[in-house]
Amino acid sequence: MYKANVVRDMGIALADQNLLISAERLKARLGQPDLRVIDCRFDLAQADAGRNSYLEGHIPSAVYADLDKDLAGQPEPETGRHPLPSISALTATFSGLGIASNTEVVVYDDRSGALAARTWWLLRWLGHTKTSLLDGGLARWNQLAYPLDKGDSAVTKANFIARKRSGMVLETEEIVANGNSCEALRLVDARDAIRFRGEAEPIDSVAGHIPGALNMPLDTSLNDDGTWKRQEQLQVLWQTVLGEDENQAWSVMCGSGVTACHLAISGLLAGRSEPRLYVGSWSEWIRDPGRQVVTFEP
Repeated sequence: MYKANVVRDMGIALADQNLLISAERLKARLGQPDLRVIDCRFDLAQADAGRNSYLEGHIPSAVYADLDKDLAGQPEPETGRHPLPSISALTATFSGLGIASNTEVVVYDDRSGALAARTWWLLRWLGHTKTSLLDGGLARWNQLAYPLDKGDSAVTKANFIARKRSGMVLETEEIVANGNSCEALRLVDARDAIRFRGEAEPIDSVAGHIPGALNMPLDTSLNDDGTWKRQEQLQVLWQTVLGEDENQAWSVMCGSGVTACHLAISGLLAGRSEPRLYVGSWSEWIRDPGRQVVTFEP
C-alpha cells in the first residue's frame, strides 16, 4: 500500500490512509467479506462500452459502476456534463454495490484511475474514506496475468450511510465572485495542455481555460506504465505548480469534474491538504457566454 503523509484537512486526519493499493496486494485480499472492488470503466464516446468491457472480463468479485447512470446526476442547462448525483440517489447506488460503513473499497478502470477517481471522491464526499485506487489499474492487473471473471458478480445489498462532508465543493458563483481571475483559489485544471491552452477542444463547445487557472495534466503524476510516481517525485511536481506551502487551500477542475479527482489523489499522495472539487468544471463554466475564457495563440 502507498500511504500519504500526515496532512490535516476538513476534520479528518489522513495519516495512514491507504490511497493506493497494488495489484499484488489486491489479489491477496480477494474473497475477504469486508472488501468491495468496483470497476469504473467508461467511454465518453460510447456509453455502453465500459459495461460491455466489464462483462467480457473484470477483476474477480468486482461490481460495475456507470459514470453517467451511477456517478453523476442528470445534466441541466446551467450545469456541467457530470453534475453531482443527489445524496439519496448516491446512497442507493452505493448500497446496491454492497458498500457498508465497514467495507473497504478498491476502485479501478483502464485509464490509470482517471475515471475511477470520481468514485473514490464521491465516497469521500459522503464520509467513506476506506477507499483505495488500484495502482496501475486494469493494465497492471493484466500485466501480471492475474485472472478475470466474466459476466456480473453477485453482490448483497448493504446499508450505506451517507455522512456528507462540508467544504469539499467549489461552486461557479465563488469563482465569478473573484472577478476576472480565479488565481486566489489556486484552481488546477487536469485537462491536457492543448485543451487548457485552447489549441484544441474535442469535447466541449468552447476552447480555453478559466482566467487565473493553473494546469497540471493528470498524466503528469504517472509513470509511463500508468503506475503512480513516487511520493518525492509528486512533491516536486506540486511544488512547481502550487509552491512550497503544502497546507494552503487549493482546488481542482477538468472538463466535467471527473478526472479532476485524479489530481486530488495526486496532491494527497504528495502530502498536500485536500482540495475542493469544482464539480461543474469547464463544461459548466462555458454555459454562460458572459464568463471570461483565456486562449493562447498557436
